[in-house]
Amino acid sequence: MPPSIAADVTPRNQTTFTPKAGPATLPATMVGLRKLRAEPGMDLCKDIPLPELGPDDVLVKVQKAGICGTDRGIYEWGPWAKSRVKVGIIIGHEVMGHIAAMGPQVKKSLSVGQRVSVEGHLGCGACQPCRTGNGHVCDKVRIIGIDRDGTFAEYLAVPAYNIWPLNDAIPDNVAAIMDPFGNAVHTVMAAGVSGKSVLITGVGIIGLMAVSVAKAAGAARLIAADIDPHRLDLAKQLGADDCIITKGDGWVDDVRRMTNGLGPEVVCEMSGAQNAINGALAAVRNCGTMAILGIPKDSVPVNFNDHVIFKGTRIIGINGRRMFETWYQAEELLLSNKVDLRPIITHEIPLADYRRGFELMAKGEAIKVIMNVG
Repeated sequence: MPPSIAADVTPRNQTTFTPKAGPATLPATMVGLRKLRAEPGMDLCKDIPLPELGPDDVLVKVQKAGICGTDRGIYEWGPWAKSRVKVGIIIGHEVMGHIAAMGPQVKKSLSVGQRVSVEGHLGCGACQPCRTGNGHVCDKVRIIGIDRDGTFAEYLAVPAYNIWPLNDAIPDNVAAIMDPFGNAVHTVMAAGVSGKSVLITGVGIIGLMAVSVAKAAGAARLIAADIDPHRLDLAKQLGADDCIITKGDGWVDDVRRMTNGLGPEVVCEMSGAQNAINGALAAVRNCGTMAILGIPKDSVPVNFNDHVIFKGTRIIGINGRRMFETWYQAEELLLSNKVDLRPIITHEIPLADYRRGFELMAKGEAIKVIMNVG
């Protein structure tokens, strides 16, 4: 879970400047989806001032933006959102678009009109994590769509450092979900799945992506576990060798039977569900590895003696994407054609139809919803 820091929803103080070459005119206002009240729902606003640019900033004309579980939590105004998100902010952090304008200090490697995605974690660049290649867990990290205005709007301003130029071979709708795909890539790569038996608990959006990544990364045997049989069917299509329903406690014994009675060598925990977390810890092989991306809603009691200490279990906490190692890995996986995210994208809707997108997610009728903004 991101650190609890004050949100920055007001424009930063900027130095006056003339942007580099861009469109002859940009609109003064834009349409965007904002969280205006401390209650469920959001509002589509049509008179939001265009974001101001700092000298090192890039203005992105948003084309497509994905809805994720965090956005849904903010929409429904759950406990985490109440404690973390300030009203007034534009939501969203998954994006594909084109550069509309740039500050005067932006490097020439970027250009107006260029097709891009965005890394949503903004590090300070000065703390120890940032200076040792771990900017995704910066002490002062700010996240677009949570701490500053996000992607559910016609324009987005971000530091040029956070821009990811897109390869022409990656389709627009897939490019819009590079952010969550990066979470799956980070989890699988950190766990080290090549030639090993792998259990993935929770095959929601990112869990399904993780199935594809683990298969492409050479998992020897791949088991998917979830409470939803329909999602498990899709996991099977994406490369899972076996699928297990995780209701009750018997599923842990099933996993062990599938792995020669030893348990999986690697677990990627993507659900955040207490039953899945404790079941996976019980199932994982002695000296096995468990990479945890799923965020529990409440505290989870863990039998550390039996399931962690005496088993020698290696536990890795996963947050976001490594900047920018994960992005390079994700791009190469997509370009190799070993991973296809299109089956996971079940709906594309206009921004104005945002309520339907959140309803589809809440009812379990959608997997990945992408909003067409531009």
